[in-house]
Amino acid sequence: MADTSVEGAMLVIISGPSGVGKDTIIQALRERPRDPDYHYVVTCTTRARRPGEIDGVSYQFLTPEAFHSLRERGGLLEANEVHGNWYGTPRAQVREALAAGHDVILKIDVQGAQQVKERVPNALLVFVVPPSLEALFGRLRARATETADQLELRQRNAAIELARQEDYDYVVTNEDGQVERTAARIDEIIADEHRLHPFRRVRL
Repeated sequence: MADTSVEGAMLVIISGPSGVGKDTIIQALRERPRDPDYHYVVTCTTRARRPGEIDGVSYQFLTPEAFHSLRERGGLLEANEVHGNWYGTPRAQVREALAAGHDVILKIDVQGAQQVKERVPNALLVFVVPPSLEALFGRLRARATETADQLELRQRNAAIELARQEDYDYVVTNEDGQVERTAARIDEIIADEHRLHPFRRVRL
């Protein structure tokens, strides 16, 4: 395992159950001024593109064949099947951003986060939780992007994922209508970690 980062650059994993608002939080982080900017990893997935999503921006949308070929070549830092679709983190994208001195923001599920933590012990793990399960389920229903069966699966998985929050370094509550506050808290956590561990190096 080669050291590919510059001193101080961090790999930050943001996880949380489906519907907790991870995409909205990351968009709020993007809009906060920072120098140098974070690098936001574009995850690979085999799932169908939703309305409004842009290939290469929202996700890298791949066929199952292309996804598994990339995985077999060692091109993914982690890969997991979630809700019947595959998701994976492109290793080269993470390596290049760290080498350029950028903190890397990676949005992945709890399975992928555990894989990355095992391979990259110095990764920083942040888990986003809803104010309540009822609030989370209400957000999922309002999103109206899944069938009834898919919605039931996501609700079931959410309860399982919430039980894993103790595996994370930090837990942040995304209160209804407070996404800016949530983003600011994550920014604060990253800044605190830089002060606490100024010589942290990430090895991939």
